[in-house]
Amino acid sequence: MSKIIIIGGVAAGMSAASKAIRLDPKTEIVVYEKGNFLSYGACGLPYYVSNVNDDYTKMIARTPAQFEEMGIKVKLRHEVVKVYPEDKSVVVRDLENGNMFVDKYDKLMISTGAAPIVPPFPGVNLKNVYTLKTLEDGMVLKEALSKDSVKNVVIVGAGYIGMELAESMVELKKNVRVIELGSQVLGNFDTEISSIVEKELIKQGVNLSLNESVQELLGYEEVKAVKTDKGQYEADLVVLCIGVRPNTGFLKSLPLQMERNGAIIIDREMRTSIPDIYSAGDCAMVYHKVLEENAYIPLGTTANKLGRIAGENMLGKHIKFKGTLGSAVAKVLDLEVARTGISEKEAMKFALDYNTVFVKTSSHASYYPNPTPIFIKLIYEKQSKKLLGAQMVGEKGVALRIDVFATAIHNEMTTAELGMLDLCYAPPFAGVWDAIHIAANAAK
Repeated sequence: MSKIIIIGGVAAGMSAASKAIRLDPKTEIVVYEKGNFLSYGACGLPYYVSNVNDDYTKMIARTPAQFEEMGIKVKLRHEVVKVYPEDKSVVVRDLENGNMFVDKYDKLMISTGAAPIVPPFPGVNLKNVYTLKTLEDGMVLKEALSKDSVKNVVIVGAGYIGMELAESMVELKKNVRVIELGSQVLGNFDTEISSIVEKELIKQGVNLSLNESVQELLGYEEVKAVKTDKGQYEADLVVLCIGVRPNTGFLKSLPLQMERNGAIIIDREMRTSIPDIYSAGDCAMVYHKVLEENAYIPLGTTANKLGRIAGENMLGKHIKFKGTLGSAVAKVLDLEVARTGISEKEAMKFALDYNTVFVKTSSHASYYPNPTPIFIKLIYEKQSKKLLGAQMVGEKGVALRIDVFATAIHNEMTTAELGMLDLCYAPPFAGVWDAIHIAANAAK
């Protein structure tokens, strides 16, 4: 009977454990998780913080007891501090009592995720300065925001989490300011799309400070203000949403191939450069289908897929991941904003021969009440017209349509093929030519 040890028990780790135990119930599987919770939907944290969902247990897919019933041994509050590939062992610290012990594996999976980047600003250790990555983070932040004394909230960083938290702060009726070092919100979108999001934020009372660099957090014991290179802003609470860094510091002494940011390099079967060690999730790179090379794209959707593949391959299969497109969607106040494939910025960076088209169309037929605009940008190969990327923003009808574009890119369809795709039509939902058709047929 073989033994699998999994380090990290949120998305990729528990997907791997679940798949492996279903394939071979006799396999011994042990999961070491540093935190207090397993298998939860971290993408739901902004909605928990804002009380849209007031029960954190709804974000938990399975409890430790349920995994134990499946035959998976779960060890919460246990941190793996060292890996010894030469004798296939790990050193584990029990965080409850500090005891250390050694465990042996036949196959090892590293799914330790990523941690928020916290720059060494002066004042960063003041009270009421938070990050939001884990369920524990969400519980602490929710409690802090419930205090009447917290009126002015500053969010540092304007990526997905920063934007969703801005909405949360509006929901909680806080005065909110977003400070972003770059020139736009949602930096992985092109400016045609992000500028529409910026207008929505300003319309709903969010203060935007773009092209600003945080210099210092001011206060005595608690944070009272944020000082940037352009000004100073009151702050009863600060949330740092600057990005994440792979949790791989404990592996630095290993001859393990990693990117400069610490992300583990894996092949398309989830294998690392060390035999019998696999990895997946936010601590690892992932193969990008359009770029045809590895990229660092920490998304829960991808982590779950790669975990599932790792679970099979650790039992001897050789399933290859087809590739990610970085497909993602976010709700920002009254807007849905989504993307898949590559942006124009990425097409330029990789010197691709491409064209773009940007169209304004409608969520449904104009003669049915309350149509709303949808803005779509497509990136496609100049000669073949093969679709490479799509971005969308609008009040409704965006979130599901982006999946059609993702399917088209995955299957290497051209804009001409997409423009004649047999999509459904009824006036409440679409025009006879859907927004997808209109954008695709505008590509010349």
